[in-house]
Amino acid sequence: MTRHSYKNREASRLRRGPAGLLMAGLFGLFSGVANAAWEISLQAPVTATAKRVYELHSLLTWVIFIIFVGVFAVVTWSLIFHRKSRGHKAADFHDNMTVEIAWTVIPTLILIAIAFPATSTLVQMRDTSQPDLTIKATGYQWKWGYEYLTGDAAGVKFMSVQSTPRDQIENKAPKGEHYLLEVDRPMVVPVGKKVRILTTASDVIHSWSVPAFAVKTDAVPGFLRDTWFRADKEGTYRGQCSELCGKDHAFMPVVVEVVSAEKYAAWVAERKKEMAAAAEDPNKVWKLDEQLARGEKVYAATCAACHQPSGKGLPPVFPALDGSNVAKGPKQAHIDLVLKGKPGTAMAAFGAQLSDTDIAAVVAYERNAWSNKLGEVIQPAEVKALRGK
Repeated sequence: MTRHSYKNREASRLRRGPAGLLMAGLFGLFSGVANAAWEISLQAPVTATAKRVYELHSLLTWVIFIIFVGVFAVVTWSLIFHRKSRGHKAADFHDNMTVEIAWTVIPTLILIAIAFPATSTLVQMRDTSQPDLTIKATGYQWKWGYEYLTGDAAGVKFMSVQSTPRDQIENKAPKGEHYLLEVDRPMVVPVGKKVRILTTASDVIHSWSVPAFAVKTDAVPGFLRDTWFRADKEGTYRGQCSELCGKDHAFMPVVVEVVSAEKYAAWVAERKKEMAAAAEDPNKVWKLDEQLARGEKVYAATCAACHQPSGKGLPPVFPALDGSNVAKGPKQAHIDLVLKGKPGTAMAAFGAQLSDTDIAAVVAYERNAWSNKLGEVIQPAEVKALRGK
């Protein structure tokens, strides 16, 4: 039966009585809202570990349900048949060894029975030995950086940034199917291979989470933590940072594409080709129009979330760049701020995230956009010279 036929049948049935008229009206009023809440339970598992977690979750749900029914059945029976209005008198005993033994032994046995599958599942989830592929995931406010450390893709690295259009976020356009769960570059892995994920962060605690894999591991600055998964089915799987990591916490999705071995090999070759093409000569002399075009793209992906596309910022936490002392001050100080950030503030260091060319382009854009119009060109060689200082 389709969802719509079910709705029609229920609405027809509800109209058959006086109270049904009210219920039918409410059903019709909220049916559009209710459709979004039809799915229950966990996401469909696509790894062996996730399947075990799903089975354990289902088992515990039934155990809790049985306990709930048993306890409330006794409470309900007592309220109905042992109430004072029926002449029932409360017992005056204080101790019952049989009852005390029962309510100690039975919960203990239940916990022991639960402990065995739970412990074995946890042990399996922590076994990151002998991976086919190792990927380092670094959390930044608010994006993920991926670096492939082993396998054919060793050396491949890129930033994965949320790509939902600003018009959707600002309610100027209809929400897309994967609203806030889409990125410009997803992590790509081969199906059926054990993938070890090393997590860390550059600023605050983030958390790399993909529910369909039963994976959720914190990314902590200064520490390396690991987890793993082996996806059994090709497809695109989505998650989010599940730690409250700051202003744009909700805009930090995780997207993993699981593909065949052939498609993975083609993706690796394409990524290496793109990286080679992007390895521009740091000594190249850029023209202002070239730099502004590139800088606008870097600014939109990296800076606009805090400082806004208009450059007006969100004072006092995120100051305006339009007409600011930074954007109109000494360019070396401006470059250094973008490279190293500002301790004690929300200004992150982008030296590890962006190339010399990208930093030069975004600084040039900020110094020439809006009302700033300084007419300056920032060359990548200037950025390179400041990196080591």
